[in-house]
Amino acid sequence: MDVSEQVQPAALSGIRVLDLTRVRAGPTCCRIFADYGADVIKVEMPAGMDPNETISGPRDGSDMQNLHRSKRSLSLNLKTEKGRAIFEKLVATADVVVENYRPDVKYRLGVDYETLAAINPRIILASISGFGQDGPYVKRPGFDQIAQGLGGLMAVTGLPGQGPVRAGAAVADIGAGVFGAVGVLTALIERERSGRGQWIQTSLLEAQIAIMDFQAARYLVEGDVPDQAGNDHPVATPMGVVETADGHLNLGVGGDGQWRDLCRELGRPELGEAPEFATVAARLQNRPKVWEAIAPIFRTETTARWLERLEAASVPAGPIYRMDDVFADPQVQHTGMAQEVEHARRGPIRLVGTPVRLSRTPPRISGPAPDIGDHTDEVLAEIGISESEIGTLREDGIV
Repeated sequence: MDVSEQVQPAALSGIRVLDLTRVRAGPTCCRIFADYGADVIKVEMPAGMDPNETISGPRDGSDMQNLHRSKRSLSLNLKTEKGRAIFEKLVATADVVVENYRPDVKYRLGVDYETLAAINPRIILASISGFGQDGPYVKRPGFDQIAQGLGGLMAVTGLPGQGPVRAGAAVADIGAGVFGAVGVLTALIERERSGRGQWIQTSLLEAQIAIMDFQAARYLVEGDVPDQAGNDHPVATPMGVVETADGHLNLGVGGDGQWRDLCRELGRPELGEAPEFATVAARLQNRPKVWEAIAPIFRTETTARWLERLEAASVPAGPIYRMDDVFADPQVQHTGMAQEVEHARRGPIRLVGTPVRLSRTPPRISGPAPDIGDHTDEVLAEIGISESEIGTLREDGIV
């Protein structure tokens, strides 16, 4: 085989991650490592022992399959002395531990950074919480929607005067998971220099505030408190939803040149130079008049026709899809964001792909989410526990 055709090891091959997480933020973080080839061992209570076992829905359901694909599962009761001893053996072989317990729980279970670092100084602990590892809200339970409200997102989402509206996706959870993964990868690089691990901390609250980005910066820098703007962009216009002859489309006009291109395509070139519309600032000041001038024109043709025309005129625009339309779109299909895997009971299923490509070592979904304890014997054998010992541990409810 030609050297250029040889299969490359996965990008994170050789990295072992112990996944103590549940719900969404922590599993999202660990899923990133798994898709890039790390050995992610999902450590969970033996079947039937955790009253919140189904907190993310049925094991074979879409959420569990999407969050925990490409991982191995070890059933282990960390509330027992023997269970913690086994976990400590695993820590000695691992690179990363990820947990999203309430901050005090990790100390009760002995998975705090000081304890782990005493076992393995190279270990990296990632802690993802609702509000942080200390401070006045440290004992509060945190969920995505609570962070959306506390972090400012719900106050700017929705139509003016509508009242607070949550985003239709788990923005804070996913953000915290991604930021947590960035922290771990950064620490892995730093460890190459120092030889030491460290404690990575992030939270749904901090992630949500960071995702607010320019809206948060408007307040911090300018003192502006943004309100709900509906489908209109807060600081650019016309950038929002416009009605067509058979539906709606998203229009995204930012700079003044794009505005003039749009006006020419609409057959109203004079609007592009009119003093009340010619600059970003002028259009923002006269936002209602902008939409009043262009909205009737858009209602004369179909969405498909407008998208063709606007693309030819280099004016940013796009359709507004339901989820079935998303995955039927030719560009989405080209990106491969729907990845098929074989599930033992459900047969072939499609999961959401990883959105970052690497040219030599691309991500790959290696399999569906495992059943609880699918790999217990395999993982325990790797740390020197015999078959007979595993049998005893199983009889005692440790694994």
